[in-house]
Amino acid sequence: AIEYVAKMLGMPLIRVLEVATFYTQYQLSPVGTRAHVQVCGTTPCVLRGAGELIDVCRSKIHPEQFHTNADGTLSWEEVECLGACVNAPMVMIFKDTYEDLTPERLGEIIDAFEAGNGASIKPGTQIDRITSAPVTGLTTLKDEQVVLKSSRRNGGAGEAVISPSKAAKPATHAAETGSALKPPSPNKTRAAVKSGGAAPAASVPALDSPDRPVAMERPAKPDDLELIAGIGPKIAQTLNDLGIHTFAQIASWKKAERNWIDAYLSFHGRVERDDWIKQAKALAKGGEAEYIRVFGKKPR
Repeated sequence: AIEYVAKMLGMPLIRVLEVATFYTQYQLSPVGTRAHVQVCGTTPCVLRGAGELIDVCRSKIHPEQFHTNADGTLSWEEVECLGACVNAPMVMIFKDTYEDLTPERLGEIIDAFEAGNGASIKPGTQIDRITSAPVTGLTTLKDEQVVLKSSRRNGGAGEAVISPSKAAKPATHAAETGSALKPPSPNKTRAAVKSGGAAPAASVPALDSPDRPVAMERPAKPDDLELIAGIGPKIAQTLNDLGIHTFAQIASWKKAERNWIDAYLSFHGRVERDDWIKQAKALAKGGEAEYIRVFGKKPR
C-alpha cells in the first residue's frame, strides 16, 4: 500500500513511510478484528497505572504489542497521549476512549469485545463522574450543577433551558451601538485588504518563456522518468507533454529552467529538494548501475 501511494503521488517511499509510522491511526500489520487496544503510555497515564493496563493486555491478548491473539480478534499497542489526561489511565479501542480504568475494568472490557459484545460497553469514563468533573463532585461553580444536568448535558425535552450567563458582561447603561459611532470607511477597508490581505495566487509561468526547458520530439525509446525519485506517473506525463523525455534533458537544466519547472508544477523547490539533476545525471551516464554507485540503492 505504501509503495502504491508513493507511486500515485510521485513521492519517495520514505516520505510516505514517515507519515504512516508517525500517526498511530495507521497500522503496518494486521490488527484484531474485534478490538485493537491502544494504551496511553504518556506520563499522566503512567503515574495513574498505565503499566498495569499494559500487563492486562499482555496476559489477555499477546505478550508483545503489534501481535494478535490466537483467534486474530484482539491486538494491542502502547501509544503516546490520547488527550484524556485528567481521566487517566485510559485506552482507545478503534475510535472510542475508555477512561478512569482499573486493571479489572480493562479486563472486563477486553472480554466483552472478544465475545463480540463491545457495543455494550459505554465509552468515556468508567467511574461515577460527569465527563471530566472532579471525582468528589464540583468544588467550584456549584451553581452550574443545574446546567450540567440539563440543557448542556442532555438537551432533553421538558428540561429547563438556561440562557447564557451574563456574569462577565460589564455593567453599562450605554446603547449597544452608539448612534454617534461611524462605520469604517469603505475606502480604508479596501486599502487594508490591498495592503494586508492574502497574497494573490502565483501565476503559471508562460509556455513561451525563455526559461522554459528546451523541448524535443518524443524519441523512439524515451527514458523512464519515473526512475527519478519524486517523479510519479502524473508528473512524468506532464513532463512528456512539455517535451521532456530523457534523463539528459533534465540533467542539463540550469537554475532558471529548474525554477520554471518548479513554478509550472507548483512544486515550491521540490526539484532541488529531491535532487532531480543529480539523479538524472547518474541515470543518463550509466543507468541503474551508475545510480546504485552514486546513491547506494536502486532507483525508485
